[in-house]
Amino acid sequence: MNTKLTLNMDRIIIEKAKMYARVQRKSLSKIVGEYLRSLSSEKTKNNNLNKQLAPITNELIGMIRIKQGSNEKYDEILSKALLEDYE
Repeated sequence: MNTKLTLNMDRIIIEKAKMYARVQRKSLSKIVGEYLRSLSSEKTKNNNLNKQLAPITNELIGMIRIKQGSNEKYDEILSKALLEDYE
């Protein structure tokens, strides 16, 4: 069952969103729906992952950022992060 949703946004954002929808050959409603669905599925996926991990592991998530495509080894990255913390 579909329900109507009214959103208030800057006119330029709406115009750009409509152009994007036209290029994608989708309705703006469908694009917004897909986006909101993706947010809820990502949150669910992350919550399920966090529930499976030990509490200490959850606290450590995100403490060290690794650049995508980096070939550095874990211990090298950890050493650099610790040195930065204590400089």
